[in-house]
Amino acid sequence: MTICFLKGNDDSLLSRGVSEQVASLVGTGDASLMVEELLEDHYRTDDDSFVINRLVDAAQTPPFLTERRVVVGRHMGRFSKGADVEPLVAYLQEPLPSTDLVLVWERGMSPKQDRMPNVPKGLTEALQAAGAEVIDTGIPSGKNASAWLDRQLKTSSVKVDTRAAQHIAQHLGEQRSRVVSLLSTLESIYGPDVNIGVAEVEPFLGESGDVPPWELTDAIDSGKIDVALDKLHRMTESGGRHPLQIMATLQTHYLRMLRLDGAPISGEKQAAQLLGMKGSTFPAKKALNQSKKLGSPGVQKAVELLSDADRGLRGESGWPPELVMEVLVARLANLR
Repeated sequence: MTICFLKGNDDSLLSRGVSEQVASLVGTGDASLMVEELLEDHYRTDDDSFVINRLVDAAQTPPFLTERRVVVGRHMGRFSKGADVEPLVAYLQEPLPSTDLVLVWERGMSPKQDRMPNVPKGLTEALQAAGAEVIDTGIPSGKNASAWLDRQLKTSSVKVDTRAAQHIAQHLGEQRSRVVSLLSTLESIYGPDVNIGVAEVEPFLGESGDVPPWELTDAIDSGKIDVALDKLHRMTESGGRHPLQIMATLQTHYLRMLRLDGAPISGEKQAAQLLGMKGSTFPAKKALNQSKKLGSPGVQKAVELLSDADRGLRGESGWPPELVMEVLVARLANLR
């Protein structure tokens, strides 16, 4: 008997993890006879509420024509309250030995559920008591995300050289999970143990991925207009960010400089205190350094440009929002 609980912050990686786990449990058996997968609609009742009983019934059903059954409970994020999972918690206290149970903590398919809830405490405790294997298929955050991508490239069956790996990382940006399908494509085209360079990778990269906001502000602060415009386009096109969202990021960035401009502070710690920042003082250090580089006239000019662009986004200029943001980013980078 195996009980698995899968979670993750990337839908494609989570689905891949579920497929691999189910394939491992089925082995050489007949999946059409062994596997029962329950999706969101299987839990829906006539009054449009959701109950977990159907999953529990499936887990309690003995196998037919096979020695084992694999029951997969998808979209478990529908059950975010302790009362919702009580039948499952009760089952986990005495699970059927012939059932391998795979539970997937993911959102429902309907747009009514737009965020991922926390796992109920009772379910977490029941899984631990039952000896369930918890598998996190997600991509780590922060610096660990880059390490995750590097590990995928290094452990691939194709040998991606250093320049190609750097090119892939830069191109994918925040959409690192795309590396999984990219590596599968490269292996199917070139075969395993083949040295892969930039020329071999380039045709299969697709569109540039989204980038984090700090890459845009760093490019602007460096005065690199072409790089800043590229980051802007990636945020709006691949990232799907609305121009007003990007405007809010830029306003925060320059209002920090405005608050620091002329303030009687001597270092990044005092700057962080003035800005009300907790944790790392690195953002305060960047704001302080850039404020000094631009000087009071430059900071004030940046705030004026932001104000003009904000009115432009709200229809005063008659320009398309995309053009308003391109002109703003170019002008801000030119201040450097």
